[in-house]
This record gives sequence, C-alpha cells and structure tokens, in this order.
Amino acid sequence: MERKEAQRRITELSDEILANVSKGENPFIKIPVRGSSNVIWDQDKGLLSLGDKESKRFFINVAHARKFMQTLLVASFSKQLLSEDVHASLRESFYSLKHTIKGSKENTFEEQGESDATFVDLEVALDILRDELHINADRRGVAAGHVIIEDRGDEINWSKLGSGGWAIPGNVEDIKFKDLNADYMLVVEKNATFDRLHEDKFWNKHNCVLIGTQGQAARGIRRLIHQLNKKFKIPVYAFTDSDPYGWYIYSVIKIGSMNLAHVSSKLGTPDTKFLGLTISDIYTYELENAIIRAKDVDIKRAHDLLKYPWFKHKEWEKEIKLMIKKRVKAEQEALAQKHLKFVSETYLPEKIENKEFLP
Repeated sequence: MERKEAQRRITELSDEILANVSKGENPFIKIPVRGSSNVIWDQDKGLLSLGDKESKRFFINVAHARKFMQTLLVASFSKQLLSEDVHASLRESFYSLKHTIKGSKENTFEEQGESDATFVDLEVALDILRDELHINADRRGVAAGHVIIEDRGDEINWSKLGSGGWAIPGNVEDIKFKDLNADYMLVVEKNATFDRLHEDKFWNKHNCVLIGTQGQAARGIRRLIHQLNKKFKIPVYAFTDSDPYGWYIYSVIKIGSMNLAHVSSKLGTPDTKFLGLTISDIYTYELENAIIRAKDVDIKRAHDLLKYPWFKHKEWEKEIKLMIKKRVKAEQEALAQKHLKFVSETYLPEKIENKEFLP
C-alpha cells in the first residue's frame, strides 16, 4: 500500500471523529471484534477471516476513554512516521508514546503490551497492515536461494550471502522483488535444519527458495512467503517437527491465525502444502530410536487440532490419531540419526519427487 493511502485512511478516521464533535455527539471509533466469536473459517478462500461484528470505542465513557485516547495517540504517531517516511520498532513506539498526561498522574501507557495491542486495534479499524503504518516488529528468520531483491536502494542476491543467508527483516513492505529462479519454496521450522540444508546447498541443487522461520513464523516471514507466492506463483512446502506445535506452525503459514484473522488475506498462503515430518515417516524411515514420548499436554493439543475444520482431512486425521495412539512425536533433527545429510540427500528429495504432501 502506498504511504499516501495509509495517511488518507488515518485522516478519514480523524475527520469522522471531528464530525461527531462538531455535531455535539459523543465521538467514537468503530473497531471490528477480534475475539474468537468473530473469527470465521472461509473454506472457499482457505483462510481464517473476521466476521461482521463491530464494537464502538467512545470518548465519553469511563470504560472506553483511556483506550480511545491511546488509539488516537497511536494513529497520530503512525501518521507522523508516514509523513516523515521513517520507521519505528514496537519498543521505540512504546517509549515515544509513553508520558504522563499534563495535570494528572495518569500515564498514556504503562506497559508495551498496551501500545502493541493498540497498534493492532488501529490495524483492524483501518483495514491496513501495521507494517504499512511503518511499525516494525523484531527481525526473525533467514532465507537463501536464487532470488534478487531491492531493499532501500540496495540490490541483494540471496544466493551470495555466505553461510548466514539473508536475515529477514521485521517489515518487508518496502522490498522489491527483482528476479526469482526457483521451482518451489521450502519453509523449515528449525534453525538447525535450515543450517544443514544451507550448508548442503539444497536450495541450489534442487532449485528452490529456502526459508527458516525459527519456530512460529513471524509476521514478516509470513508476509514474505505470501508475497513471493503471489508474485511468482510457486508452490510452498512446509517442513516442521512431527508434533501438534509443528503442525500448527504449518497451519498458521497456510490459513492464518486466530489472533491475526483480520489480516489473513495478506499473511496467509493457502497454496502451502505440508511436506513433513509426519508420524508415519517415523516408521517409514525407521526412526523409532529417535522418537520422543508425547506428554499429556501434547496429546491434548493433538485432540484440539482434530476439532479445527482445516485439519478435517483423512490424511491429517490419520496422522494426528496415530500420534495419539502411539503417544510419540519427533523433531526434524531426528533424521540425522541416519546420517547428517540424510535430510538433504534422501528424505526431502524423495518426498518432493513422490509428491507426498498433506493438504
């Protein structure tokens, strides 16, 4: 989104408030409800989204006044960032906005969690990504492959960055994709797995883009995956641990999350398929000596996954029920028990060639 459009939306919000004041009415801000009661599974789009429920945040309301003030402070700060064409981290934003209100002992914000949540409120109210308001999250994740981008005037080739790869920034909105030569994207959960595949030059031998998420994929990573998939139309394969948490990491990349259902259309990538690790793989590849015994909390989480409509596929139900029955799980690194390069030379090539994906 262009900066001018983001600025226009903030101005429109303020104009509506001023219009209420000029009419002698109680000014308010309309904010879609982000609770689970308003999250909808859109099967046709393959994404989570918000429903139609809205709440109003009034100025003249004891329960709302503080949040109303905080929302306007965040909106004003965001417009300033856009006007000056500078970015701020969430932490910087908190300290920039935190002060004691003149003539009182009341602080605008007490903890960063308050300002973080208010930025999300503004994001929902304006139907705009927080990143497009020039608010940056912490950087996390790494990428490698035959991809050329332009980032703030610098041309960067992901295939020529040594052992470290390209560190994915917290905000990828200003990145321009110049060229990509790859057949698919491989998104891996663990740093150790990324390092193994990167050292083995898996991305070069198999012509793919390799992305490491460092656990649950941060917003910047999910946005990057979405943008690459949308622009270059290449499939996305997710490779995580064989447990309910790894499988959930996959689902968030694919369909979005409950907490950020309002931006699933910009963060989710429905084309994503699950490559592994599955419970069946433990027995197919004779990894029984590398399994981890599932705890009660793992079993409970597995039962929770079975309730989600996006996991209601016979292939997924088979794997989840097998985990519950066997009470086992496994990490990606378990494949190293065969030999260190087994994951790059045997497991992944076989799975991809045979198209052994879960939906």
